[in-house]
Amino acid sequence: MLFDFHTHTFLSDGVLSPIELIRRAVSNGYTTIAVTDHAGINDQERVLDILVKECAEATENMGITALPGVELTHVPPHRIAEAARRAKANGARIVLVHGETIKEPVAGGTNRAALESPDVDILVHPGMITEEEADIARQAGIYLELSARAGHSLTNGHVARVAMEAGAKLVVDSDGHAPGDLLTEELARQIVIGAGLSKGDFGDILETNPKAVLDKVMG
Repeated sequence: MLFDFHTHTFLSDGVLSPIELIRRAVSNGYTTIAVTDHAGINDQERVLDILVKECAEATENMGITALPGVELTHVPPHRIAEAARRAKANGARIVLVHGETIKEPVAGGTNRAALESPDVDILVHPGMITEEEADIARQAGIYLELSARAGHSLTNGHVARVAMEAGAKLVVDSDGHAPGDLLTEELARQIVIGAGLSKGDFGDILETNPKAVLDKVMG
């Protein structure tokens, strides 16, 4: 089973239409894909109006579970909870927050604000996440991402170590922007191993945790 909760289309900075991205995911053997284009507070309706319809079409006709969502990106920390709540009201099944990756100038406090929002499901590429933040993630049931994307993946080892020590749960996502970015089963396993974890962690990170995310967001 192959899950990916973090992808982008040409509705933000990806290259494919939503339906083509989902079709490519089907070809890669995906079980579940979330299409999570970048959004802030005031542009969510434009993105989600299309994604809700296209994901429903794909789920009905392509043999895959396709989830409409957003990645809240560079939203001021004090407005993240509001933005996440609004995204769910606008039809997002899943809400990600663009974490404090070392690759971009993300505002300090973003990780914590995301982890304190009841409407956030995954904190993606959280960079140099602290032990305290990982513990908040554990308590809140918010998942932390091991990223396949160049740059964002530089801190995967740190994220994995801190998450495992805190008991926070991990998932692997592609952060795919183009067809060649999508996961394969082998790539997903390599990301887990590359983060310093063991083959014994495959089951939790690549199957048990993603299934739990899916159950959560589908209610």
